Amino acid sequence: MSKILNEVLEANEEYVKNFGDKENLAMPPKRRFSILTCMDARLDPAKFSGLTEGDAHVIRNAGGRASDDAIRSLIISYKLLGTKEWFVIHHTNCGMETFSNEVIRDLLTNSLETAELVDGQWKDVGKGPGSRAGEFVEFLTINDLEQSVVDDVERIRNHPLVPKSIPIHGYIYDVKSGHLIAVPKANQIGQATE
Repeated sequence: MSKILNEVLEANEEYVKNFGDKENLAMPPKRRFSILTCMDARLDPAKFSGLTEGDAHVIRNAGGRASDDAIRSLIISYKLLGTKEWFVIHHTNCGMETFSNEVIRDLLTNSLETAELVDGQWKDVGKGPGSRAGEFVEFLTINDLEQSVVDDVERIRNHPLVPKSIPIHGYIYDVKSGHLIAVPKANQIGQATE
C-alpha cells in the first residue's frame, strides 16, 4: 500500500469518527447554488465561499473551464437538484496559462511521463513512448485570465439547455490574498433576463 493511500485511509477513519448526522443531508444543495472552479490545490471553495457539507455543488476541472462536461453538471444541478445561481471562478497564477494546446500535444507525443517547467518553458524529461492521441483533445488553455471568465460565462449563458433565469457570476480568485475579484463584463453577460 502506498504512503499516499495510507494517509488518505487514515484521514478517512478520523473523518468517520465525527461524521455525526451528515447521513441526513438532503441531495439538493441547501444554499441552492453551484460553483465551477479550477482543480488547483490552492483553492478551497468551501473556505473561500463559506460552505459546509450539503450547501452547494462544486464542479472542478483544470482551469475551471466551461467544458461540455462542466455544463452537463451545471444543467443537472439546476434541472434535477434545484440550484438557482451559478459562479464561474478562475484564479490568478493558473497553470493553464503556462502552456498551449500545441505545447502539451508535443509533450504527450514524446512521452507520457511528467514534464518539468524549466525557466518558464515545459520540457519533456521522459523517455517515451508517447502518444499522438492528445492531438484530438482541446485542453482549454488560458491566454487572458479575465477574458477566459468572460468566455466561459458567455458559453454557459448561450447554451440552449441553460435557462435565462439563472444568474451566472464571474470571478477571479486571487491566490495571494484569497479575495474574489468580480469580472464586470462576465457579470453583465451572466445576468438573468427572465
